[in-house]
Amino acid sequence: MKLDVDALRYLSKDDFRVLTTVEMGMRNHEIVPAELVERIAGLRHGGTSKVLRNLLKHKLVHHDSSKYDGFRLTYLGYDFLAIKTLVNRGVFAAVGRQIGVGKESDIFEVATEDGTVLAMKLHRLGRVSFRAVKSKRDYLVHRRNYNWLYLSRLAALKEYAFMKALGEHGFPVPAAVDCNRHCVVMSLVKGYPLVQIKQLQNPDEVFETIIGLVVRLAEHGLMHCDFNEFNLMIDDDEKVTMIDFPQMVSVSHRNAKMYFDRDVECIFKFFSKRFNISYQEDRDEEDGVEYDSEENGLAASGFTKRDQDEIEKFIEGGPEPKDGSSSDDESSGKEQTADVDNETVTTKMVALQLADQQVKSSYCNDEDRVEENLDSCNVKVVRENEPTASGEQEDSNDLDNSDDDDDGSGDAELVKRLNKQRKRAVAAARGRRALASRNSYKDKGGKSSHNSKIQKQVSKW
Repeated sequence: MKLDVDALRYLSKDDFRVLTTVEMGMRNHEIVPAELVERIAGLRHGGTSKVLRNLLKHKLVHHDSSKYDGFRLTYLGYDFLAIKTLVNRGVFAAVGRQIGVGKESDIFEVATEDGTVLAMKLHRLGRVSFRAVKSKRDYLVHRRNYNWLYLSRLAALKEYAFMKALGEHGFPVPAAVDCNRHCVVMSLVKGYPLVQIKQLQNPDEVFETIIGLVVRLAEHGLMHCDFNEFNLMIDDDEKVTMIDFPQMVSVSHRNAKMYFDRDVECIFKFFSKRFNISYQEDRDEEDGVEYDSEENGLAASGFTKRDQDEIEKFIEGGPEPKDGSSSDDESSGKEQTADVDNETVTTKMVALQLADQQVKSSYCNDEDRVEENLDSCNVKVVRENEPTASGEQEDSNDLDNSDDDDDGSGDAELVKRLNKQRKRAVAAARGRRALASRNSYKDKGGKSSHNSKIQKQVSKW
């Protein structure tokens, strides 16, 4: 929506009062009822209806009567409320031309009373070009109900906080001036977007500076997540400035490595195509590097320190030792954890043996019943795949030997051996696969129904 501030001069106090009333009502209503607007505004002699008609004329509110008679704020009305508040604070006194547009924001020039030119960024989430905000951004955190105006306000607050913190730590970012609702006022960067630059005097130095910014952000515990040629400004002296910060996350985020690699790859691709710079990636392991996190002053998305400590304890198998503990205590702790693992392995193997013995005994009882019935009729039965005593002893000995041999092996080899031993024991005990189907009682003409047929014949005899 085009920002036309001409109507801002002719709006009265009652107009802004009703606009604020609709904004307050949208905290609990998607469409604010007309009766609620009139009751909260409290204008005399029914002046609310007249004011609403004037606001509808300037497209500052939207009327909806599908379910009931109500109103909601538009982005233009939200712009007017933010601009009016900042003007009353004395942040700026005039609004100029539009100097930038993106998928989720518009940027305008503003001027102070002494003539200083600043930049005003109006966040406009919900455009057709970018509506996957809930999956791409973490503005909502634990909230469920939201509208686009509220999301724009959260994005502006987050960007203002990051911009101010990075400026205090010496990063090349615009100076944060003020913030209200979905509007952020910052210093105007005198330069051009890197995507518009065709030639550079020292492209190698600029490339190293930009990569250094990515690494420096990571050392401070942050990831930009949208670090490309569209969000980098460069002036005539080839000085680089970063912009656009609402999507930044912490290095403890679960996708932090992917975001870091993506940011670096974007810069590599741009400089290789535009300036023909060849590079060679050196990926060193940095497991022992400690980062200074900015999460104490900023709410960067990702894991908290408490979650990180719990994960580390879980990985290490217990709480960290104290400073005064010796290496012997650490080794004894590792031996204890190894003993616990061995005990769990042996208990699993004993459980498998017991399960196999139960299956074997149940099957043998069924065959004994059939044999007794046939003996009464002087019928001889030859069992198929009947294991010998020596075979059973060999299987049991193999299981016992596997208990002793598998203590020092890895989990993967141990699981494979257990599965093999289990299959051998079950095959020796039953000679067939166990039917786990709920229709196993039905006569399907296979081996499973052979015993039932013999029982029927014996009963007839």
